[in-house]
Amino acid sequence: MRITTKGQVTIPQSIREKLGISPAVEVDFVEENGRVYLLKKRDGSSKTRKYRRLRGIATVKMTTDEIMALTRGEK
Repeated sequence: MRITTKGQVTIPQSIREKLGISPAVEVDFVEENGRVYLLKKRDGSSKTRKYRRLRGIATVKMTTDEIMALTRGEK
């Protein structure tokens, strides 16, 4: 396998299928003792995980329409 001038490498299809790696999946590279490992990040997008701990803690009792009017500056 060769690395391109941009530092890219093609992961063989059999490996992608075995690990469930598709174009939308994020991966990490980890170096240990002179070896590099490719790790699939856990399921769930990073955007979703970032806000998961905040879900359900809102204290404002407003409807969606009231919130949208407030953010748009409507009276």
